[in-house]
Amino acid sequence: MGVIAIPAYKDKQRGTWYASFYYTDWQGHRKLKKKRGFATRREAKAFEDEFLKQGTRTCDMTFASLVELYLPDMEHRLKPTTMQNKRYLIEKRVLPFFKDLPVNQITPAHVRRWQSGLLAEKLSPTYVKTINNQLAAIFNYATKYYGLAVSPARLAGSVGKKQAQEMHFWTVDEFKTFIPNVPKLPARTGLSILFWTGLRISELLSLRADDIDLEARTLTVNKGFQTINGKELIMDTKTPRSRRVIPLPEALCDEIRTYLDALYEPQPGDRLFPYTKSYFHRQMQKGCDAAGMEKIRLHDLRHSHAALLIRLGTPILLVSERLGHENVETTLKTYGHLYPTAGGEAVQKLDDLMR
Repeated sequence: MGVIAIPAYKDKQRGTWYASFYYTDWQGHRKLKKKRGFATRREAKAFEDEFLKQGTRTCDMTFASLVELYLPDMEHRLKPTTMQNKRYLIEKRVLPFFKDLPVNQITPAHVRRWQSGLLAEKLSPTYVKTINNQLAAIFNYATKYYGLAVSPARLAGSVGKKQAQEMHFWTVDEFKTFIPNVPKLPARTGLSILFWTGLRISELLSLRADDIDLEARTLTVNKGFQTINGKELIMDTKTPRSRRVIPLPEALCDEIRTYLDALYEPQPGDRLFPYTKSYFHRQMQKGCDAAGMEKIRLHDLRHSHAALLIRLGTPILLVSERLGHENVETTLKTYGHLYPTAGGEAVQKLDDLMR
């Protein structure tokens, strides 16, 4: 980016200062940049200096300036929900510590001090890992595109855990104890679908009447529901493998039929569950309170379904397909510990063959 600098100007009408200068953008076009409202000439000049550093493709800029380049670049590469979460974590958890530091002066010691602050808050290990990943991604971006020699996040090492150590799930008997205590029919039906199919809550909330074929006893998953900045959106599925057709138990079809009969003339394109995740959280809590049970998360109903399939001896590949995982490795990584006897059984079979 080339530049012809012009000194900061006094805005006599407003009593403030503004920066005004020409620069050459990445396409070779000469443009004028103006920004008003600075309290002092020094602030106006500092803005100009920082803007020009952003365009030099070097890491003399502040971390906040790097983030201003990084986030728009990610905007069209990630799903809106992923981008929303990324922005939130960076703005709330990363920028307050690093924003004013020049990128090329951030050391592994800075990163370790920031990590210690996260650990001191007693956040969950998976949440700490997720936050740390955002910082690492920004520095990786700087090393690839802005000439940063080495990522201080990589040298500092990671913190947190990718997966929670403990996984909660209900047995069939526990679920049958719980479900009659859920007060509302939509919630009882929706929670039953989650338990008996392993759907994600976003997949449940996006279901339409024409996604369920009660004659064929199947449920089609091809989208997900998200609320982004107050807007309700129907999105593509989490991964291509998430698009799937799930066979349904006959008893679950009967529950769904009862629910459909209670609705007022549902149209094929109508959402079957025009509610929010919070609605199901509240209904689940009420059901647990009434049943005298400890509450598990909505996502743990998906874990419960996986555990049930494994306990029934379902091959891991079929479990993976039913859950809509991208590959069987994901399923094994998540639920492999639920196969505690598989290795022993295999060795025993080999031993039997040898005799």
